[in-house]
Amino acid sequence: MFVMELTYTAPIEAIEEELDAHIAWLDTYYASGVFIASGRKVPRDGGIILAAGVSRAEVERIAEEDPFTTAGVCSYRITEFIATKTSGDLAAVRETLV
Repeated sequence: MFVMELTYTAPIEAIEEELDAHIAWLDTYYASGVFIASGRKVPRDGGIILAAGVSRAEVERIAEEDPFTTAGVCSYRITEFIATKTSGDLAAVRETLV
């Protein structure tokens, strides 16, 4: 599983201009089952996306497709972790140590 942490690198007005395209991009990856949660950070200086079921290379490619990335208004920090314990609702993405 991956934590995709976005940090805004432009004023919030520039973020707002790309927001509809960013939401459409999010919807695509929710529909494919890759994204399992997302939202704004508090304070609003970026966001967090949880992604599962893909490789690190794929997550990096997905981040590069984000309209926020292509517009140059955010940067990503991607952290991989092994989700060995989850709520029942997230049992499908639970992992085991190898």
